[in-house]
Amino acid sequence: MGDLTIRPHQGAGAEILGIDLAAMTDNELNAVKQAYADYGLVFFRDQNLTEQQHINLAQRFGSININRFFSANSQFPEIAMVTKEADQETNIGGGWHTDHSYDQEPAMGSILVARDLPQSGGDTWFVSMYNALDDLSPGLRATLRSLQAVHSAKHVFGSSSEYEDLTEGRVTNKAAADELVDPIHPVIIRHPLSGKEALYVNPGFTRHFLGWTIEESEPLMELLYQKAVAEARICKFQWQPGSIAFWDNRATWHFAQNDYQGQRREMHRITLDGCDLNAA
Repeated sequence: MGDLTIRPHQGAGAEILGIDLAAMTDNELNAVKQAYADYGLVFFRDQNLTEQQHINLAQRFGSININRFFSANSQFPEIAMVTKEADQETNIGGGWHTDHSYDQEPAMGSILVARDLPQSGGDTWFVSMYNALDDLSPGLRATLRSLQAVHSAKHVFGSSSEYEDLTEGRVTNKAAADELVDPIHPVIIRHPLSGKEALYVNPGFTRHFLGWTIEESEPLMELLYQKAVAEARICKFQWQPGSIAFWDNRATWHFAQNDYQGQRREMHRITLDGCDLNAA
């Protein structure tokens, strides 16, 4: 490949061109790390990673967080299978969310590799939580800095899941979700890599503001969510064979589109350990 080039993507993130991730030099690695910190989301095209090379790539950025709720690759347990079979109606990740905000130390990021794509559809949409915060008024930002929020996995992955009928057997280990202690995170974080402020609530796993009821929290939460996903903010990433997305869970949301009924889609995801956001 040619010289490394970083090209901002419409809406959010950046595409990194001219790099072979299986043979990345230390200088290239440093450039990718900087772009990842700056944008919170980077894309690569025309890669040809094996499963082991996918693991090797992830380990150059941090330690791997083994997914507790999705089926694992039968030969490579570090890889979570994000699959929708042709006869299944619903998909995994079909709503705005960020991964692992339900953990005490939320995951740093996820590296998603396309393995089997539908003929059309199946894009993933992203929004930047840096950008979401920038357009809020100074007064609202000041209020949000004083707030914390409770996050949880129980309503999604636990035994009392609100989405039991939608997962179609693809979510396992409900007991692990039930046993999790719901974490409390700042509503606005100081990002541990970039040092920038980012909004840190999401529709998938944030339940309510600390000290507020769910009912009291809902109007402000909905306002934040609506502003975050304004059309001009959305990055609509079209998958192609050899495409890879690497997003920072502390700085983005994503939404897997479910517009390819009757076709199969298989993606391989590796998630990386993060840190305590209260200390960031």
